[in-house]
Amino acid sequence: MENAILSKKYILLIPAALSILIFAATITSVNSVMAQNNVQTIRISNNDTKASENILLPNGTISLSNVSVPLHKEDVKYYKNTSGYLVYPEINKTQTNSSDKKLPAVIIIHEWWGLNENIKNMANELAKEGYAVLAVDLYNGKVASNPNEAMELVNKARDNQNESNSNLLAAVKYLKTLDYINQTKVASLGWCFGGGQSLQLALNTDTQDPLAATVLYYGNLVTDEKTLSKIDWPVLGIFGGLDQSIPVSEVEKFEQALNANNITNEIYIYEDVGHAFANPTGGGFAPAELNDAWEKTVNFLEQYVKNK
Repeated sequence: MENAILSKKYILLIPAALSILIFAATITSVNSVMAQNNVQTIRISNNDTKASENILLPNGTISLSNVSVPLHKEDVKYYKNTSGYLVYPEINKTQTNSSDKKLPAVIIIHEWWGLNENIKNMANELAKEGYAVLAVDLYNGKVASNPNEAMELVNKARDNQNESNSNLLAAVKYLKTLDYINQTKVASLGWCFGGGQSLQLALNTDTQDPLAATVLYYGNLVTDEKTLSKIDWPVLGIFGGLDQSIPVSEVEKFEQALNANNITNEIYIYEDVGHAFANPTGGGFAPAELNDAWEKTVNFLEQYVKNK
């Protein structure tokens, strides 16, 4: 009789033990996901990048995409009298009624030079990957021809950040009015001044109408955890290890703040290059690093925007 009672006790204990194991497994699974979201900064030396050939074309533009597709290109007014450059793969718009056939979209934001041919070329390269791309203009049609002009324009835009924010938010709204755009798949990408503005757009976006992703190349950073907590989508950051404007210490603080908020992020530091290494017109242009960074950018957007 005693043995029977003991057997019943053990039988009763088995479900409880299984529950504990299942709970532990669930916690482990959740922690694993959180760990994936909070990866450490990846540092990349020039030995880790593949040599790139023929990236810089004779006309001074960059060829990054291996895809060749016909593109629709036009200038559009998206905010007051401000025009942006819209480009996307030629599509049959009558076949994009269902959301799964609508195009994902990316707003790209220029460097301190303004919306020049280099930025339009980058918009073309991204559009070849299957995106509608709107290159915005935060300078109201002005393009700098020298550093002094660029500094004057960038300071004016930063001093009037509310206007810049309104411009960027209007760009998002404009894209979402287009019938062939998937409204849940709109991201932003910027370089230098535009990288900082890409982050500003994220911080000023209504959380009820979120972006799909934020990408910034060596832009001014925000490292306050509470401020960054407004972001509820993945972030990709590309930086140069020799950058004197955006030091590595600041990048690390940025990453730590993202991780503290459990914001999915990928942060890459190319150790042997400085600021603006993706600009073919500058002395710091690094084609191998740019080629690698662009590949990571395309993969990131494909994972978190196109396949969202």
